[in-house]
Amino acid sequence: MSTTTGQQPGHEERLQAFTGRELRARTAAQDPVNQPMIRHWVEAMGDSNPVYTDADAARATGRGGVVAPASMVQAWTMRGYAATVAPEPSGANGFDELVALLDAGGYTSVVATDSEFTFLRELEPGDHVAVRETVESVSAEKRTGLGTGRFVTTVKTYTDQHGETVAVQRWRTLRFRPAVEAPGTVTAEGALRPRPAVNRDNAFFFEAAKQHRLLVQRCAACSTLRHPPGPCCPECNALEWDTVEASGRGHVYSFVVNHHPRHPAFDSPYLVAVVELAEGTRLITGLTGVEPEDVTIGMPVVLDWLDADPDLTLPVFRPAPTEAP
Repeated sequence: MSTTTGQQPGHEERLQAFTGRELRARTAAQDPVNQPMIRHWVEAMGDSNPVYTDADAARATGRGGVVAPASMVQAWTMRGYAATVAPEPSGANGFDELVALLDAGGYTSVVATDSEFTFLRELEPGDHVAVRETVESVSAEKRTGLGTGRFVTTVKTYTDQHGETVAVQRWRTLRFRPAVEAPGTVTAEGALRPRPAVNRDNAFFFEAAKQHRLLVQRCAACSTLRHPPGPCCPECNALEWDTVEASGRGHVYSFVVNHHPRHPAFDSPYLVAVVELAEGTRLITGLTGVEPEDVTIGMPVVLDWLDADPDLTLPVFRPAPTEAP
């Protein structure tokens, strides 16, 4: 549904005038593609493909040497935290103008909605990437679950040191006015947790949770455990699977303390952790029975259950009891 209320005369025309306009002039990355950063990336992502780190393995596939993961193309051109305090390159102020115009319309919040990449060639160490960004479209005002806003689609064109295009990214964000709670909005006492997206691949997990059983999907062909559930084994590509019941023991692999956004069904702040189960798989879950300042990486935890409402039960974890000396 669309609306155009509450805007100054000419605001729509000024927004639409940005279509086709350059937001950022062609700006080179601070550093060329290099092996150390490729290694950091693949280690962080857990990507063991040898073509990114082993020159002999890369040459065995017909490549001239190691290559960078395609998804790194955007990372090469990011300016970094320290660089954001420096002035933008000359002529690259179109982005600020567009944001100011959107702010003037009340669209002061932003959320990314999707990113679509086209990769034309792999990058190699020594390539020096640059990026140019233009506006493809600014949508009419629309009502969304987050609030009333506009979808802004831009196109980022990535080129190498010779000016040849190596990738194109279509990037879409929603700029919106945060929804204001109306009188009678459900309070914390009556608010329901957001419903999980249940499908035929993961329905078994939530059905078992109602019985206080934590099931992990297992490939029927190679016995590899996997979570979150999916239709295909990532190790052998088999489609057949069964499940095993987890012991409920594990440790905190990583965690964050979220303060925003707030939701009436949750107590803020939220302790969100990646727990590595004794069986080897990991899952994102909540931590209970512990204060944020007392959580540590590697802390032993045990399974507990949150019966959120009659239709939703979720696994959570609490600190494991301290063993007697």
